[in-house]
Amino acid sequence: MSARAASSVDDLPPDSDALEGALNPRETPELFGHEAAETEFLDAFRRGRMPQAWLIGGPEGVGKATFAWRAARFVLSRPDPRLPAVERATNLRVSPDEPAARRIIARAHPDVACLRREWDARTKKHFTEIRVDDVRKALAMFHHAAGEGGWRVAVIDSADDLNTASANALLKMIEEPPPRSLFFILAHRPARVLPTIRSRCRRLTLQPLAPEAIVRAVRAQGEDWAEHSDAELMQAAVRACGSVRDAMRLLAQGALGMAERTEAELARLPQVDMRRIMALADAVHGREGAESFEILLGAVYDWLDRTVRARAQEPGAAQRLAPFAQVWEKIAASARETQALNLDRRPLVLSIFSDLSDAERASRS
Repeated sequence: MSARAASSVDDLPPDSDALEGALNPRETPELFGHEAAETEFLDAFRRGRMPQAWLIGGPEGVGKATFAWRAARFVLSRPDPRLPAVERATNLRVSPDEPAARRIIARAHPDVACLRREWDARTKKHFTEIRVDDVRKALAMFHHAAGEGGWRVAVIDSADDLNTASANALLKMIEEPPPRSLFFILAHRPARVLPTIRSRCRRLTLQPLAPEAIVRAVRAQGEDWAEHSDAELMQAAVRACGSVRDAMRLLAQGALGMAERTEAELARLPQVDMRRIMALADAVHGREGAESFEILLGAVYDWLDRTVRARAQEPGAAQRLAPFAQVWEKIAASARETQALNLDRRPLVLSIFSDLSDAERASRS
């Protein structure tokens, strides 16, 4: 397991969503809980009905990138659907020792592109979005013949980070792709992807994982994660709401406690105890509070999601849920700005709970 977790290539900057101590999806051999999705992809490949673009949706951390890289390794290792190995396959697993898989893991395969937020060497941070020049650079290989004469594969991780210009640049590529091109477009919120992109993709949705599958996935990350007790793993898995990534964050030192504290304050809404909220804000302050801040945000988003789903069928739901939609957008935008500009997180925490309290009151009126 890579100590830096961003890549097995030591001289490259970390991926934009790298989680310390975790395997990169590019090099993760196993996938848990998504057997139906693997079967659907494998069936399309065998039948020669492979869409050139797949929109892979689902909450953050459920395995979208792991699925995409697993499918890429399979297709590039077995480019002909008539091969006996394809006919015998029951899933998309390919040994990491196979030549194509080794080159993908080493980021050395000539027919593979990964499009994501790039590293800004000036600020030593990732850009907050995927820029149009990033699209053109990453997908330039599609203007040339395949280096190994087979498929060309691009993983877009994720469409949520595209701006208008970069989304339109991607659209132009998938509108008229060259033969044997394959695009895996990942999206945490597929409904927000440009409609013209969605219309050109086959939709594949990965559902939140069961706690048992999350435990297996965390253990598969390596010895450091397997050291956690069964009780700790299951507690994190249950609280993670279907996300392996969130479970791993929760297992970080102090994270489970932060989740419990945040959920306790959310349960009090619309009442707000400012003394307790100030304590939460202090816990996410500074460099050492960055991970706790991510846990707090995750708990807030999960609470919003559960609240909206639970009340969606109530009379007058659209009007009553409007305040939650507005505050959700506001929180997400403010969090991005705070992280991009390295602002003090404490005022944002106070604002989050104030806004949620107002939204809760408005929804009840």
